[in-house]
Amino acid sequence: MRRFFAMLLALLCIAGMLSGCHGSRGLEPFEIPESFDMAQKHEITFWAKNDTNKTQTAIYQKAIADFQALYPNVTVNMRLYTNYGDIYNDVITNISTQTTPNVCITYPDHIATYLTGTNVVVPLEGLFDDERYGLGGSELKFDSVSRGEVIPEFLSECAFDEHYYALPFMRSTEACYVNKTYVEKLGYELPETLTWDFVWEVSEAAMEKDAEENFVVNGQKVLIPFIDKSTDNMMIQMLRQLGAGYSDAEGNIEIFNDTTTELLLEIAVHAKNRSFSTFKISSYPANFLNAGQCIFAIDSTAGATWMGSDAPLIDISEDKLVDFETEVMTIPQFDPENPTMISQGPSICVFNKSDSQEVMASWLFAQYLLTNDVQTAYAETEGYIPVTSAAQQSEQYTDYLAREGEDNAEHYDVKIKASKLLLENTQNTFVTPVFNGSASLRDAAGQLIENTTRACRRGDTVDAAYLEAMYDDVASLYRLGQGGASAAQRTELGALPTESAVLLCTLAAVWVLILIYVIFQRVKTRKNG
Repeated sequence: MRRFFAMLLALLCIAGMLSGCHGSRGLEPFEIPESFDMAQKHEITFWAKNDTNKTQTAIYQKAIADFQALYPNVTVNMRLYTNYGDIYNDVITNISTQTTPNVCITYPDHIATYLTGTNVVVPLEGLFDDERYGLGGSELKFDSVSRGEVIPEFLSECAFDEHYYALPFMRSTEACYVNKTYVEKLGYELPETLTWDFVWEVSEAAMEKDAEENFVVNGQKVLIPFIDKSTDNMMIQMLRQLGAGYSDAEGNIEIFNDTTTELLLEIAVHAKNRSFSTFKISSYPANFLNAGQCIFAIDSTAGATWMGSDAPLIDISEDKLVDFETEVMTIPQFDPENPTMISQGPSICVFNKSDSQEVMASWLFAQYLLTNDVQTAYAETEGYIPVTSAAQQSEQYTDYLAREGEDNAEHYDVKIKASKLLLENTQNTFVTPVFNGSASLRDAAGQLIENTTRACRRGDTVDAAYLEAMYDDVASLYRLGQGGASAAQRTELGALPTESAVLLCTLAAVWVLILIYVIFQRVKTRKNG
């Protein structure tokens, strides 16, 4: 019996130790300290995305060096990623062990999933308005923008679940990069605003071939008149333009509706004729556009430096380039009088830590990324625009815009036209509702177009019956409308942390031993009686 009690005591001790293990329970809510202690040393991590663009890397490095000169007690360690998906996955993996970065570039859809952990991400509204260290605060060692100088549309994108969980960093939208030369060669004139009917009509007209099976418009064997880089955005924007359902803020799934069916049946016609394709099926639209093998290439304004005959960033060999006039236009519309397009681009979130001073150091650095020098320098690298009116109206940025086409590098005309497109249409942009699972719904939206296009290319019959079956498959794949986390989310969230699993198993073992002991004592009592 002594051995039993010794074993039981040991198991209870192990359970007690595990219950206090690092990562097995959530953090306390962050509270703003009375002051930021400049004598306390901090080492914070910053995760950022970069497409091997050395200029962007240099801007981050300069921002870090300038910030550390102002706050010598803070060391910022940067980790660069090539895509936001990898940042997302690594954050999810690190939540259970409380080893998330201090600051990271991310998207609100991703943050919504981060919030499944307890107090993982810091709500920022209190920090925004802090008189000392908030936006425009009196104790800051740099010229911070005020809350009113953050473009309201962009700041509102960072609010969900009744809190602000991020600061906007850069903003972009989608644009249609058009080979104007080929459009006119086909006998058409570009309208002031593209419509879906116009794009479909021109795309079909471009499929004409000569006796040698070359496409007449380009004289080549290869032509995909219309390629869309992001089919999730394509479906989302089409539905929004038509006022059809996608989802609501409570996470109710509305995408499987009659309008979606009508859109997919229209897309199927052009996919079958091969006048339409997608990035996932055919490859990067800029490569086809620059080779004279695409007429309408839809991509982010942030990808403008890859578009056009004179683009500073080109992925095809020089002998494949075709000279043409590039026009930068808003995405196709159903109602050109009321253009509607998505707002996208990275935001900055701050992760909670047990040391409030460390969180303050993180907040100060995140806020520093909104200063004019950082905002204007980064915006000039691609077709992004700054997220503050202070930067947009700065002498540096207005001069940059005014020098459109001066060269094919910093002032590349397509890139600056893409920036101007968003500046002129900020009021016409929208964002989708953010909730835990909204990232999976976004993936599902794109999957509908991808599946439809692939089926048509295989020669399958795509009709209402096919689409109904596909809706069931996609809903099942992403567990849409079935409650709980989606399969993708459960994968992203990972398995139960090791410490928690061990703890639960230990507690179960303890209860089993207790039960065995109770039964043993009752049997012993009966025998003695």
